[in-house]
Amino acid sequence: MNTIVDTNYNFPGQKSVYKGKVREVYSINDDLLVMIATDRLSAFDVVMPRGIPFKGQILNQIATKMMKETEDLVPNWLIATPDPNVAVGHLCDPFKVEMVIRGYLSGHAAREYKAGKRMLCGVAMPEGMKENDKFPEPIITPSTKADNGEHDEDISREEILSKGIVSEEDYIVLEDYTRKLFTRGTEIAAKRGLILVDTKYEFGKTKDGKIVLIDEIHTPDSSRYFYLDGYEDRQRAKEPQKQLSKEFVRQWLIGNGFQGKEGQQIPEMTDEYINSVSERYIELYENITGNSFNKADVTDISSRIQGNVISYLEK
Repeated sequence: MNTIVDTNYNFPGQKSVYKGKVREVYSINDDLLVMIATDRLSAFDVVMPRGIPFKGQILNQIATKMMKETEDLVPNWLIATPDPNVAVGHLCDPFKVEMVIRGYLSGHAAREYKAGKRMLCGVAMPEGMKENDKFPEPIITPSTKADNGEHDEDISREEILSKGIVSEEDYIVLEDYTRKLFTRGTEIAAKRGLILVDTKYEFGKTKDGKIVLIDEIHTPDSSRYFYLDGYEDRQRAKEPQKQLSKEFVRQWLIGNGFQGKEGQQIPEMTDEYINSVSERYIELYENITGNSFNKADVTDISSRIQGNVISYLEK
């Protein structure tokens, strides 16, 4: 299966390269970033041993489409997409927090709630909720932005400010942008028969000091979606929600004894399973965007990306 799980380019004007869990970011001439979405799959902050066909293309194309659908609300870093797996944008200094916003008691929040906790990142969660219930108002539950191989950790607004991770003036902007983006994302999802359950946003500052949205937005790796149709019935019946997100991978891993904890072995991912994950990501793409997915030529992904990026930079 042709996938791209690692890159080693030397682009014109290249100054440095940063390799995250899924994306690899090349800085060019101190003013541009070339962000390559690989086919790596990360869960519980651990990169899985095999890539997922077309996953990078899917994440990149959802993120760039959503950036364009929200740029009237919040400025973003994006300039161009010269390749299905590549976004080019302004060089930014990223904030060291991820702005997580939750409209529903799901995922990590539900696991914490089930463990008896009623505060998450300094925010109170009401008593008497059951998993996947809607919060009275969306809550912002930030996390630290971990380096590759480390776990993101919950952090409160108060801790972020007291530790000087973000200034209060900037944090107010991050909160405002986060709520605006989540509102728009909720509206976009509803038009496509989906509920945007929770998501995370990342922000950075350009060289002239402007705060902009960076990285991915409203993708199945950064967001959780439920199907709108049948949501209320499933809640009443206390049934699991039908969802579109990476949660299906996490649940498969949990079912096979892996949650990213020390000493645990990643279960074997067969060709059949890898293909099933790829098909699920394509389903996610088509549901989230409302468009059919067109598979890029993957005969030689690495050379394709290299050629398209160099051609763009030389222009």
